[in-house]
Formats: sequence, C-alpha cells, structure tokens
Amino acid sequence: MLYHLFEYLEQTYSLTGASVFQYISFRSAMAIITSLLISLVFGGKIINIIKKRQIKERIRILGLEGEQAKKGTPTMGGLIILSAILFPSILFAKLDNIYIIIIMFSTIWLGLIGFIDDYIKVYRNNKDGLAGKFKILGQISLGILVGCIMFFHPEIVIKEKGEQSSIILDQQKITYTDEYGFELDSKKSLKTTIPFSKNNEFDYDSLISWAHEGVEQYSYILFILLVVFIITAVSNGANMTDGLDGLATGVSAIIGGTLALFAYISGNIITADYLNIMYIPDIGELVIYMSSFVGACVGFMWYNSYPAQVFMGDTGSLSLGGVIAVAAILVRKELLIPILCGVFLVENLSVMIQVGYFKYTKKKYGVGKRIFKMAPLHHHFQKLGMHESKIVTRFWIITVMLAVLTIVTLKIR
Repeated sequence: MLYHLFEYLEQTYSLTGASVFQYISFRSAMAIITSLLISLVFGGKIINIIKKRQIKERIRILGLEGEQAKKGTPTMGGLIILSAILFPSILFAKLDNIYIIIIMFSTIWLGLIGFIDDYIKVYRNNKDGLAGKFKILGQISLGILVGCIMFFHPEIVIKEKGEQSSIILDQQKITYTDEYGFELDSKKSLKTTIPFSKNNEFDYDSLISWAHEGVEQYSYILFILLVVFIITAVSNGANMTDGLDGLATGVSAIIGGTLALFAYISGNIITADYLNIMYIPDIGELVIYMSSFVGACVGFMWYNSYPAQVFMGDTGSLSLGGVIAVAAILVRKELLIPILCGVFLVENLSVMIQVGYFKYTKKKYGVGKRIFKMAPLHHHFQKLGMHESKIVTRFWIITVMLAVLTIVTLKIR
C-alpha cells in the first residue's frame, strides 16, 4: 500500500525520499521491524483477550515432564503471527504482484482452517477439533488452486540462460540475449531447481515426454498433484512439530529466512547470473512477505519461548507450514524441501513409522510394538529425559545446518 502511495507522490509531486520505497531491501527491513513491533506491542494485548475469553489449551496427559504446568495456557496465539505477517505485507509489498496475492491468500486460507479447528477444540469442547478429512480437503483445494495459477497465469514466467547470439537485419544488430546472457523473452515453464545436477534444473515435462509425442502438454497435472502433496505434507509437518515451546516457531523462522534469500537471488538478475540459475521476474517482491514472516515468528517467540505464555494452535502451525510450502513452490525450490524442511520431514516420518509399525506388529504378533518411546520425535527425546529447551535449541541448530546445506546446493553440481 505504501509502495503505491509513495510511487504516486514521487511521480506527481517529486517528493524527496519517496524513491526509497522502490528498493526491496528497504521495504524488507521495514517489514521485519513492523512485524516485530506488532508481535511485541499487540501480542500481549491479544493474549489478554484470549485469557478473558478462556481460550485455553487442553493438554493431553502423556506422562511428559512439565506437561501439567502447561495446562490452561492460552491457545490461538497464531492470531498474533497472522497479524504480524499480513499487516506489514499490506503496508510494504506491491499488492498487485501475483506472487504476493497467492501467498497472502494461502496464509489466510490455512489460517482459517486452523482457526476453525482451534475453535471447535476450545468452544465446542471437542478435543479432536475439525475432522481430519476437512483439513485435508482444505489443503488439497489450496494445492490445486496454487498449482493451476502457477501453470496458467501469464505473469508467472521465468528467464533462462541462452546462447549469446545476434544477427544483422536491415543494417541493425538484433541480439537474442541481454547483457547477462538471459533470453530476452520471458516464458511459461514447469522448470524448477533440483540439487546436485549439472545444470541445477529439472523440467516436469520430462516425466512423461518419453511416453508419447505431445503428451508433455499434460505434465501440468503431475505438477499440480505434486503441489498438493507438498502443501499438505509441509503444513502437517509444521503442525506435528508444534509440540514444544518455541520449536515450530524457531524452525519456521530459519526456513523463512532461507526462502527470503532464495526469492532475492532468483528475482535479481545480477545474482541469478552470478549463480547461473533461472531468473524469475517479479519474485523479489516475495522477500518483503518472507521478511514479515520471519519477524512474526521471532516476535511470537517473545511469548512462546519456554515457558510459553501462549500456544499458537493450529491457527498458527498450519499457516506457517503453508507459507513455507507455497513460498518454496513460487521460488521454484520445492525439490529442496526435503533438505530445508528436514525437521518437519522427520517429525512427520516418526509418526508414520510409529503408527505403521504398531499396526503391523499388532496384526502379526497380537501385541503392538513401538520403535520410538513416543511420536512425534521431539516427544521421544523428552521420554529419554532431555529437557525441552535443549531439544528445541538442538532442533534449531540442525535447521540452521540444513538451511546452509540447501543454499550450498546452488553451487554443488
């Protein structure tokens, strides 16, 4: 909003200093500062409102150390996160940018699903919350929508490196690439980034192009299915990870910062040229949104770090995972998610392995057995006697290592 306002003031009245809003770096800095201020200043007030309305977490008795102390802690703190993400983005991002529209809609959509789930748990006194099939349906619907927009929207394009060549036509030199070697014309493409390959790119068309000539025109169906899977898996992974004070918040902040870096280098033609990666026009605007995201996560930890004064609930965890998934897809780094979101991945896998092995052994031996002392994985370490603050800190450190490895894959080919 402010971007458009100051652009108008500069063009109409030549207002001194208005041009600073043209810089992504300035608007990103302002977004993260504003996000932090919203979390810190209004977070306490939101928590007080939640307390007055008795929106409190109902703790399941799992036999874990310190769980009784968490009983009665306010939940639905995800409202703080959503506010701290959306308001700075509205202020500092270009609201007509297609990438901003997609990720803002995704945040609200999954935040609403999580809010309904929390509302049913708290006000309807139903510990199961929103039925799982409705959660999945909401995630699938979002995945289909995002996938279709990515493929069909004319503004979602890329520029690739081309051979530097030119011809003389009517005594005029016509060059097919710009000064950085990128093709002059943007194009629709299903190409994405893949680690450890020679050119660092993968085209979804290649998955089915071998089957029959012309069949690659239907490769977008596979792409949409993958988008659905990624959004569902990552948002549920973040939800699984939200079990210890500050765990999901800190991990999400690190991942969000990495995705902001990817958006910047992919949207800047100079850095894209230096790293020899595809250039995505207009994706740089996503840096402002992800800066708000990081600020919201860090600001929320003021209240959510051990011992937590508020829990984010599904309102926060589903939307955090959704933002990460959609952002990765938009910057075409979705195939790096298994590395970058490694903590979410192992949390998901630990539950799947635990449940699967229990059912298998119960069917075969009549008695269900477990691999982990408890799932998700962070509870396993709690059962081993490790304090939750140490578990959280170590998971943060692991996420930092995975984030660095993800960035390094851009040069390891």
